Amino acid sequence: MSIKHTSISYYGMSYVEHAKKDFAEMKNNGCDTVILAITEFDMDFWFPNIIKITKAAKEMGLRVLADTWGIGKFFGGEQVSLFLQNNIKNRQVSALTGESLPAACFNTNSFRNYFTNLCVKIATETEVDGFFWDEPHYALPKSYASITGGSGDDWACRCMVCMDRFKDYYGYEMPKLMNDDVKQFRWREALKTLSDTSKILKEINSKFEITCCVHATLNTYYVTEQRGYDNWDMVAACPYFDVFSTTIINWELPETFFKEIAKRTVEIAKKYNKQSERWLMGYYKQPEDFAQIDKVVDMYVDLGVDRLATWTYRGGYGTKLAAPDALKLWERIGENYKRVLNKEDKK
Repeated sequence: MSIKHTSISYYGMSYVEHAKKDFAEMKNNGCDTVILAITEFDMDFWFPNIIKITKAAKEMGLRVLADTWGIGKFFGGEQVSLFLQNNIKNRQVSALTGESLPAACFNTNSFRNYFTNLCVKIATETEVDGFFWDEPHYALPKSYASITGGSGDDWACRCMVCMDRFKDYYGYEMPKLMNDDVKQFRWREALKTLSDTSKILKEINSKFEITCCVHATLNTYYVTEQRGYDNWDMVAACPYFDVFSTTIINWELPETFFKEIAKRTVEIAKKYNKQSERWLMGYYKQPEDFAQIDKVVDMYVDLGVDRLATWTYRGGYGTKLAAPDALKLWERIGENYKRVLNKEDKK
């Protein structure tokens, strides 16, 4: 098997002349795809340059995917949200306390329209090759199986929109304690938000490649995140997704966990005729021995993973979440990218 694509995420972009130098470095490090982490502020303030930056990446031979990074805090990412700033309503609500949470309810028409319109703007005014749905999730709960940690009985969302929709569908009031109907409801509504937008994007350009990246958790009989996208079969079966991706695993976790996640990722992707993608942690944490990176990459290749992706460019160098040896980590990941990208074509 060979790796078909090697991606790197890229954020904080403002000026095309600077981005070009970064793109050259990415290519030199074995990347063939850049995932532009586009924030709400980028869309609101920097969009003219986003158009130019996308064009430059394409001209330099990189594939470009748009990551709707942290939008509404529906997607993963450290960025703040203009939607939340401008909307005191349309937020997810704690089931147990009734408090509004710092996350948009993506089941509301308000957020769905906002999100779809942002994506359509990117699709029609830039030269992106596709979209990357980055760790979409309900705000609560999250499990100790996740790299982010923390577990609890509370969950979201039990806002009036979700409660009314649940009652219309099931014929009784949405309970405060999660039951099987609530689980099914959350899975279905969460997927609908992305499925509907993906369908619109495919109608704009049928060649758009759409990746859905879910949390890399065990999702076993005993442990699951219950954050809306933990039913991997349901996600991978979506006809508008082309790539099934599972997110970063902390280097400190055991090798068996890496293997189990990768194996299940590949199996689910193949089951629904999708490409599989595994992520490497290229920021914040790093292996004690960088040889672990080589070993994990080889494992992914042997298990039949189609694509590799890394968060983030230069190991997060210069940010609060930089790896201790950010540039060395970036260099080692690049060495692995160059080693495995399309290696069958190189024979």
